[in-house]
Amino acid sequence: PDRHPDLAMANRTDPSAVTVHGTNPQYLVEKILRTKIYNHPYWKEHCFGLTAETLLDKAVKLQSIGGTYGGARQPTDFICLVLKMLQISPERDIILELITNETHKYVRALAAFYMRLTGSAADVFAFIEPLFNDYRKLRTRTAEGSYAMTHMDEFAAQLLDGDANYACDIALPVLPKREALETGGIIEGPRYSVLEEEIEEALAAEAAEAAILFAKKEAEAAEAKINRDAERALAKSQQARAPPPPPNRPREGDGYDNRFENRFENRYRDGGRGRSRSPQRRGFRHEQQFENRRGPSPDRRRSSSRSPRSRSPPYRGGGGAGRESPRRRGGDSSRSRSPRVDRPPRRSGSRSRSPSPLGERPPRRSG
Repeated sequence: PDRHPDLAMANRTDPSAVTVHGTNPQYLVEKILRTKIYNHPYWKEHCFGLTAETLLDKAVKLQSIGGTYGGARQPTDFICLVLKMLQISPERDIILELITNETHKYVRALAAFYMRLTGSAADVFAFIEPLFNDYRKLRTRTAEGSYAMTHMDEFAAQLLDGDANYACDIALPVLPKREALETGGIIEGPRYSVLEEEIEEALAAEAAEAAILFAKKEAEAAEAKINRDAERALAKSQQARAPPPPPNRPREGDGYDNRFENRFENRYRDGGRGRSRSPQRRGFRHEQQFENRRGPSPDRRRSSSRSPRSRSPPYRGGGGAGRESPRRRGGDSSRSRSPRVDRPPRRSGSRSRSPSPLGERPPRRSG
C-alpha cells in the first residue's frame, strides 16, 4: 500500500483528460524530471488542488521561464505549472485565451509552451507564429542558477525550430517543416509577416539609391571621357603648330644625352688636345717648354747632379761645339735642342752661372 495515498491521488492525471500523441499527457515529461517536480516544495504548496480557473492566478505571478537549475537540478516554477497543465488538461478555448493575452507576457509564454507540447502541427504554426511580433523581454533561468535576458519572439522561434529537440529541459514532439505542411494543404499559403511592408519599402529605397548612385557614376565617367578627348585634341594642335627640330641635333627633353656633344665641343675649344686641361696645368707646360729652350737653371743642375735617379751624368760644362745638354725628365723628347756655345773653364770658388745663348757675358763696369 502507498504511504501517502493523498499525494498519489494528487499526482495522477485527470480522468477527463484526453490522450496527447497517443499517450498520457504527463508522460511528455521525463520520469526523472517528473519525480523532481513531485518532490519540489512549490508543487506541494502551490500546485495542489489547482483547476483551470485558479491556475491563471499562479501563472500571473511568474517571474521567469526555464527548466531546471543549480547543482541538484531543481525545477523552476514555470516547469511545475507546465506539468500541472498537462495533468488537468484545460480546454482548448482556455489555452487560446491565454496565448492571445498581451497583458501578461509570462502567461502567454506558458500557454505557447503548452500548445507546442499538446497541439497539432497546424495549431502550433497558427497560434505561435503571431508571437514573432511580440518583442517584450523575458527572464530565463539558466542551468547555473543565474538569469539571462531573451525576448518573446526568440522564445517562439525556439519552439518552432524543427531541429530543436529540447526546450526548458523537456523533449519536444516532432514538428514537420512548414514547407511540407504547405505542400500537403494543411496550412494555407506562406506565413505573412507585419515586417514585410517595411522590408519592401526598405528594399525599394535601397534600389532607388543604388540607381541614383549608378547614374551619377555614369555621368562622371562620361564627363571624364570628354575632358580626356579635349586634352588630346589640344595636345595634337599644339604639336602641329610647334617648329620641327633641327635635322642633325635632336630636341632637348626627348631622352637625348648631350654629354658626348659637350665633350667634342670642349676638345675643339682646347686646341685639338685629346683631354681638357686646367689653366694651372697649361701654364706649367708652357713654362717647362721655355726652360727646355734656354737650358736648365743652376739650381736644377745641382739637384740633378745629386739625384740618384738621373739618367745621364751631371753636366760639367765645357765641351766641343755641337754637344747637347742632357735631357730632363719633364722635357719634350721629340724636339731637338740647339747646340751649346763654348765658354771658358770655370774658376775655382766662383759661382756657376747659367750659360747664355749669346756666348760669354761682358764684365761688369765698376762704379
